[in-house]
Amino acid sequence: MNKNLLSFAILALAVVILVVNIWKPGSTESEKTTPAPTGESVDTTEDIPGAKLSSLREGAEAPDFELKTLGGETVKLSDYRGKRVILNFWATWCPPCKAEMPHMQNFYEQYNDQGVEILAVNLTSMDKGVEEVQKFVDEYGLTFLIPLDENGDVGTTYQAYTIPTSYILDENGVITKKVIGPMDENMMKDLTGVK
Repeated sequence: MNKNLLSFAILALAVVILVVNIWKPGSTESEKTTPAPTGESVDTTEDIPGAKLSSLREGAEAPDFELKTLGGETVKLSDYRGKRVILNFWATWCPPCKAEMPHMQNFYEQYNDQGVEILAVNLTSMDKGVEEVQKFVDEYGLTFLIPLDENGDVGTTYQAYTIPTSYILDENGVITKKVIGPMDENMMKDLTGVK
């Protein structure tokens, strides 16, 4: 009985993940098939007051943002021009995020001196609070920057509906790849082009 229930739960979870990855609120067929010109960000407004949603296609410029980090410093995405950036969205309660973090830390330790930065934006508005984020960071020994999206605006802008979601940005702040789901070190290495 318990085995059948577990199997059913796993199957149901797989179906939900599949549906969430296929259905993206606000996206249209033309958004999926029409590439944006290189370096151009296409802004559109939705029914969210004050929200500015951007085209996040490969080849589009990543929307800039400014957030406070867990350490209290202010980071602005555009300050990282000249570096390749892994822009990651995560939460402490997310099992795939937990699986991904040791790989991110290992990658960061090995390749940070080669012009690659990790900005792991915690979706704080959907998480269990700053104290839990700090516990998570301490437990996993994370040394890369953890910006806190306390209002949920950046997660909404970057359409982080399924987490972890990562964007790989080139030195000019242009999106070269969007990855939904956890990455390992080899995948990060391939996507950022480090040697």
